[in-house]
Amino acid sequence: MKTQRGFTLIELLIAITLMAVLAGLSWRGIDGLLRTREATQQHVDQTAVLQTVLAQWQADLDAMQPVPGLSDAGVLWDGQVLRITRRSSAWGNDGSDPGMWVVAWSRRGTPQAGTGQWVRWQSPAITERSTLAQAWQQAARWAQNPSTDDQTRETVLLPLDQWQLSYFRGNAWTNPLSSAASSDTTTPTPGSSANNTPDAIRLLIDLPASAGMRGRLSLDWVRPNFSNTKS
Repeated sequence: MKTQRGFTLIELLIAITLMAVLAGLSWRGIDGLLRTREATQQHVDQTAVLQTVLAQWQADLDAMQPVPGLSDAGVLWDGQVLRITRRSSAWGNDGSDPGMWVVAWSRRGTPQAGTGQWVRWQSPAITERSTLAQAWQQAARWAQNPSTDDQTRETVLLPLDQWQLSYFRGNAWTNPLSSAASSDTTTPTPGSSANNTPDAIRLLIDLPASAGMRGRLSLDWVRPNFSNTKS
């Protein structure tokens, strides 16, 4: 008669130890995969936000509409805020004229403290010239000292360290605040059709790591009907 031999206590302890080690290694591998997945998803989400913001930037400029007789209306950069008069995309329920919007882009906060934010302000749809002039001035005040009412019409877009604009005029990139550019933005006389729109606008933004894409990003907008005939 054969005697059945079982596992000894030592063998059982060794087997349990090995299983515990394998379980720990497996958990670390799964945890690493989950962390990588979360980081990848966060980067994808941040990139999607950036793409949406830049698409809005392009849409505002594409819909830009100069207003004859309204000082500097169309597009104006003062070093702190970019103001734009643009066609509204919110058509009335009865198919009536949707009017215009005044939109403004600015940076708020201190980038050195990691609090710089890109923000956008938008007025209600406007159909009267006097109201449009008021909204144009309100957009400038919003960038300096936003009121509670102004803040209800703004959208915080994404973290931003610095930004810079250049205009393309006369077949050359210039500083919008330079004397050459300023001479192109004189106040038109009432009823005139002066168009202060540059041929192109170059946007340079410095993004922090919290924006999902650290470093400098350049984006050029070209006026839809612009044709450079320089040989």
